[in-house]
Amino acid sequence: MDGTKKIKRFARHHRFLLLAALPVYFIIVALFLQPWSEILPGLVRIFEEPDILITDYFVVGGPGPALLNAGILTLLSIYIIHKQGMEMDGHTITSSCLMFGFSLFGKNLLNIWTILLGVFIYARYHKMPFSKYVYVGLYGTSLSPIITQIMYVSQWPYVVRLVLMLLIGTMIGFVLPPLATHSHYAHKGYSLYNVGFASGIIATVVVSMMKSFGITTESRLLWAEGYNDLFLGILGVLFLGMIIGSYCLGGKRVLESYGMILRSTGIGGTDYLSDEGGCATVFNMGINGLFATLFVVIVGGELNGPTIGGIFTIVGFSATGKHIRNIAPIMLGVLLGSFTKEWTISSPSPMLALLFSTTLAPVAGEFGVIVGVLAGYLHSSVALNVGIVYGGMNLYNNGFAGGIVAMFLVPVIHSIMDRRARAKQDLSL
Repeated sequence: MDGTKKIKRFARHHRFLLLAALPVYFIIVALFLQPWSEILPGLVRIFEEPDILITDYFVVGGPGPALLNAGILTLLSIYIIHKQGMEMDGHTITSSCLMFGFSLFGKNLLNIWTILLGVFIYARYHKMPFSKYVYVGLYGTSLSPIITQIMYVSQWPYVVRLVLMLLIGTMIGFVLPPLATHSHYAHKGYSLYNVGFASGIIATVVVSMMKSFGITTESRLLWAEGYNDLFLGILGVLFLGMIIGSYCLGGKRVLESYGMILRSTGIGGTDYLSDEGGCATVFNMGINGLFATLFVVIVGGELNGPTIGGIFTIVGFSATGKHIRNIAPIMLGVLLGSFTKEWTISSPSPMLALLFSTTLAPVAGEFGVIVGVLAGYLHSSVALNVGIVYGGMNLYNNGFAGGIVAMFLVPVIHSIMDRRARAKQDLSL
């Protein structure tokens, strides 16, 4: 038994080390993008600037410090999960990729910890291991702009700001697990960004309270341009490497397993890593990452902090629900919206809606292409307007919007399908 345990322990360490290779790749890239003398000052600017949507860390600190911030935070997230003694599953990959992506435009090495502390206290209060809630905690750092807003933007004395930051951050983390559990029942897994929906509710309450005490937020738009050629190469090398490497390791079995992934609906709770294995999952991640990157460039978008964050959200959820058959219709629906609505797809907010709309991938996976296109079309309108209620303080704005769209659309589709089913059976309607 001792020998078997050692083998399992070694295999577990090996899997976590492979996942850690992703942020290490970008840390190495970061150190070559800017002179080292600019890295630390860039990081300091990232820590001190407001993080309200949309704040591109490529603009605030430069691409080097932005990637370094994201890489280090992702390594820390992987370490936290590993230290809990947890086995790697699809959510390990998803949470790590989300931490990387959103650390390019909102999360940083200083503003996430009080929220995680609140989740930790919640676990201790209920006498449960922190490992049970660690993913909720990592996802819940979407509300980190609130922490930065309190600490650096308000004009109150430093001690008051510090106490408020600790209290509010801890409170957010404490209420997040129960809200995330109950919000899942509202959309029944048809929106993959479940914690984003719960975070939107929390942000609405917290920001409303802050405004009552005179802490206000201002709209913000920092959007880097001119990095397409550079990051098309950097991302292309990564995603092609994932596709080729996974195929070389898995052989034809990878294509068979990938076919099974393509046939799944992707509804919340899906875990491709457990169901189809690591090679097929990485293959799916590479395909989706390359598809999303090319989609952004083809429609005239910019590869910058927020859009790369959106791409890595797609890549991360490629382990827990997304594949090209259920994300393409959603993205097409958003693209069609740009031809009929009063905005262009290459503008910042619509571009983020294009990428993050794929939270509704299970809708297309379950009900088909036409309903998927409709879901994306609706989502583009909701996502561009719903953020006003919490002033850009929830980084997962599209998670909140996606939950609303799923709650609205799915019951209607079900009722139509049920009526048709009863009609075919010649039953009373």
